[in-house]
Amino acid sequence: MIPLIERAFQFPSRTAVVDRGNKFNYQDLLERSAAIAQSLLGEQKDLNQQRVAFIVNPSYDYLAVQWGIWRAGGIAVPLCTSYPFPSLQYVIEDTQASFLIVAPEFEETLSPYQKSQTLTYLSTRDLQNYPTGALPDINPNRGAMILYTSGTTSLPKGVLSTHQTISAQIKSLVEAWNWSEKDHILSILPLHHVHGIINVNSCALWSGATVEFLPQFDPAKVFEIFCQGEVNVFMAVPTIYFKLIAFYETLPSSKQEEIQNALKKFRFMVSGSAALPVSVMEKWKSISGHTLLERYGMTEIGMAISNPYDGERRPGHIGQPLPGVSVRLCDENGKEVPAGTAGEIQVKGETVFSEYWGKPEATAKAFTPDGWFKTGDIAIVEEGYYRILGRDSVDIIKSGGYKISALEIEEKIRAHEAVKDCGVVGIPDEEWGEKVVAALVADPNVDISELKNWLRAQLPSYKIPKEFLFLDELPRNALGKVTKNELKKRFNS
Repeated sequence: MIPLIERAFQFPSRTAVVDRGNKFNYQDLLERSAAIAQSLLGEQKDLNQQRVAFIVNPSYDYLAVQWGIWRAGGIAVPLCTSYPFPSLQYVIEDTQASFLIVAPEFEETLSPYQKSQTLTYLSTRDLQNYPTGALPDINPNRGAMILYTSGTTSLPKGVLSTHQTISAQIKSLVEAWNWSEKDHILSILPLHHVHGIINVNSCALWSGATVEFLPQFDPAKVFEIFCQGEVNVFMAVPTIYFKLIAFYETLPSSKQEEIQNALKKFRFMVSGSAALPVSVMEKWKSISGHTLLERYGMTEIGMAISNPYDGERRPGHIGQPLPGVSVRLCDENGKEVPAGTAGEIQVKGETVFSEYWGKPEATAKAFTPDGWFKTGDIAIVEEGYYRILGRDSVDIIKSGGYKISALEIEEKIRAHEAVKDCGVVGIPDEEWGEKVVAALVADPNVDISELKNWLRAQLPSYKIPKEFLFLDELPRNALGKVTKNELKKRFNS
């Protein structure tokens, strides 16, 4: 039994998906995914956790393929639609995929696999109207999905989750965020990550709600959909909110007023996957009337911490542990830290992944002897709310004997009127160990000495960047996170 799919039988006539103006109900999705499952099975009775890689744009077809893989007993391996061939090849071969399902628009990119001897290559056009028969009974403890980490410090690792893990992640969020069948969410996030797959699509479909797809982000189209009055839940990354605000500010006042009125009717809005600048949160609130709900999660754990749905959403903080999730902060020796002290976030519960695919040593290293997952993220608890200080490897700068949070400095710099965005990193330095430096997306005429003087009123001197670099935009990954290691290279070039 796959809990997410079993629940769909409760809502056969409800609209599950809106895609390019077409509506599909839950019965449509169940029938289409069953046909895809049968076409994958062929003469087999059960794929028995064979890996099925697939590359399909966000759409009804994406969901049908994903569900079809699961219903055939396979492990779904969604591929990033924006990756070049070598990155896709790495995932396909690391998972030892038995099948590769390719939408027509990606056939040229993946043409080297069309005559592969090691896997079965299928176009989505090969999956049409296959007659359905008996499908295997799936144990929820089986492997369900392999998602790849962003690989900021090493080669990406495949994160294996079971159907039980996915169900636990969904149930935790449905409870915390009050999901219901009345909800209608716009799905615009990449679908090779937890944020889009679990938080958006799966929570909606678990609840009998509606998912509307917009495959390519377009601020004008997003606002057009919002003004139609159907969507009442929205989740995005900070970069998207930044771009929506920038576009909104170009519109005439009459259009701005129409958008404001539409947004005020929403139930709630979420920001995640990267730190949300307080300036963006405040600007969005002035437009929408909503305080964005910030939460914390990662590929290995789904969501673990969230600001409350009801109650204070504290700017600059990620909130409190979600239902069913245990969280603690520990020092470098694995000991829990006293209240008010910074430590590494460690997580335990049914929402935590099973293993890194094919990497038993990396799996063992990621957990404490008593089963807590070590996130590598450093946080502190302030009045009951967790606040991220940064990732130990890239956001904690060790300079002159101090441990400095790059995120704290970034937040201060973004508050300057001439700065649109910034990224702070530490680069090797003989005197300091690491030197604090900042890349700015800003008015090129900004006076650096004036900026430094301004920062001295905000920060102690050892936290003020010693070097500044102007960029047209910061290097980011598919989820909008600044790639700090790439940023460091810009200072060394």
